[in-house]
Amino acid sequence: MADAYIKSETHQGITTIEFFHPQSNSLPAKSLTELASAITHAGTDPNTIVIILRSAGEKTFCAGASFDELVAIQNEAEGLQFFSGFAKVINVMRKCPKFIIGRIQGKCVGGGVGIAASVDYAIATNKAEVKLSELAVGIGPFVVGPAVERKVGTAAFSALSIDASSFRNAEWAKRKGLFAEVHDSIENMDESVTKLSETLSHSSPEAMSEMKKIFWKGTDHWDDLLIERAKISGRLVLSAFTKNAIAKFKAKSS
Repeated sequence: MADAYIKSETHQGITTIEFFHPQSNSLPAKSLTELASAITHAGTDPNTIVIILRSAGEKTFCAGASFDELVAIQNEAEGLQFFSGFAKVINVMRKCPKFIIGRIQGKCVGGGVGIAASVDYAIATNKAEVKLSELAVGIGPFVVGPAVERKVGTAAFSALSIDASSFRNAEWAKRKGLFAEVHDSIENMDESVTKLSETLSHSSPEAMSEMKKIFWKGTDHWDDLLIERAKISGRLVLSAFTKNAIAKFKAKSS
């Protein structure tokens, strides 16, 4: 299998950040750190006016946390450290002064829904189903919860969190505000991503930065909040229920 990677390219004011992992674009700790670093760099790069966040492949945008790493967590400190990776990515996306366009070509699971919820404008295909699967393995969407709830509202977030085994389709996600656009093909999605990013690359960086502050108003406490949430996940992931649930899931998918 190909190796995981995070790569960035900048052309005419548009920085495209792409992530890949052979296990359905899941995000182990190393990838989370590199992704946060790439977004931070693009946010401070004077050559970057707008950011596109995308993943490789066609079927899955992001499968969330790495099960291999989840099952290897031995204590609460390791649990906190792992889940803090998602907290850091969400917070750097929140604080990045540039608009982030999300190219959502496929399914979003768990932390992947949190990443999709943290972009400023999500353009998806009709294959981009969403599922918060955390409760099914004995934890919960604690870290990504504030980002998802901010986009879709408490009722839709609760429904996603409680019915942890069911996917919601892309049209549901659009109706709830998670996706700004849904297209019937990858080609049409990419055309829309290109059109919007090129338009924004000629817009006022200062105006967009000020707009982003308004869009994310009321989230200044998230630096602390998401770490507190990471502590909850880091504790629950040590339970026998979670260890057994992840083992069963891995056995079924292998």
